[in-house]
Amino acid sequence: MKSAYMLCAFFMFILVACKQNTQETAAATQQLAYAQGFTIQEHTSYKELTVWNPWAKGKVYARYYLVTSDTVTTPTDGTRVHIPLRNVALSSATHIAFVNQISQLSSVRGVCSPQLVYDEHIRHAYNTGEIADLGDALQLNLEATLHLNPEAFFAVGYNSTDHTISQLQKTNIPVIHTIEWMENSLLARAEWIKFIAAFYEQDSLANCLFNQVETNYRHLSQLTQSLPHKPTIMSGGNFRGTWYMPSGKNYMGQLFQDAGAHYHYAHNQQSGSLPLTIEEVMAHFANADVWVGSSANSLDELARMDNKHTLFKAFREKKIYNFNKRITPQGANDFWELGLTRPDLLLADLISILHPDLLPRHTGVFTTQLQ
Repeated sequence: MKSAYMLCAFFMFILVACKQNTQETAAATQQLAYAQGFTIQEHTSYKELTVWNPWAKGKVYARYYLVTSDTVTTPTDGTRVHIPLRNVALSSATHIAFVNQISQLSSVRGVCSPQLVYDEHIRHAYNTGEIADLGDALQLNLEATLHLNPEAFFAVGYNSTDHTISQLQKTNIPVIHTIEWMENSLLARAEWIKFIAAFYEQDSLANCLFNQVETNYRHLSQLTQSLPHKPTIMSGGNFRGTWYMPSGKNYMGQLFQDAGAHYHYAHNQQSGSLPLTIEEVMAHFANADVWVGSSANSLDELARMDNKHTLFKAFREKKIYNFNKRITPQGANDFWELGLTRPDLLLADLISILHPDLLPRHTGVFTTQLQ
């Protein structure tokens, strides 16, 4: 409870400071330090946001022209959006995380699978009928969405065609695609707050919030870089014969390195996750010091899932952790919400596990040790 209170108080301190800063300085052209999936270009009377296709380098996935007046003329090769948005529908918990950080949750009128959202405000609003359930994100309830008539619908972009989304795009409701999940680092994913904030005219606030997170993250990562000993780390679990591990360019692989861990696949240049056999995992990780990201909540549960899990050193020495500390009875996990926008907290959790002497007063925000 104390940890949660301190976390809330610290964030409110940053938020107030950023809002004060926003009042003092005008928004400047966006400068992106990490994100590769979008760009923001300032024009005289409108803002141009481009989402780049991560599956076809150099190709545009979507383009948006943001205007504050109906009299503004914009190019016709993109979607025109009148800002600031005050009435939106969201398909993903990641959208909720960004909207929450810039204090715009009051704009949310509909959410896909609201019962699986961690944010307390959204769940309460859903329970009281203030927010509509728009169905599953992969099977959008088009009728409910059209009835809601939001000013914009935020959707997750994939390398495939969603026919329901295609139908929605034929209406007067702008569909705004985000692809932050394809970024290769936690800071790059978190920087998408600037993309979301542009639709609310909260650019300066988003810049300030992100700068604070980046500063915290960089400070923490510097603590581990010159350590003489780096514990070995592994992650995931055996599921139906396949064990998925992050590649070296995956955001979790990057997190392991920043936290001061030795990771076998750190130099693997693939993106995403690596599908491995149990034999491959045993060969490289049987003696790993720490195991993170387990889906189990106890050692007994982990052993029941697959008895081969008990063969690892991390199991015998009880050095296994999950990211399930902030989870609802329905299974909504704040790892996918707050964890997206506050990678500095994720990094602090991992450092406190790998190098407890560096952060002796830190209590895990997202991590729990299996018993």
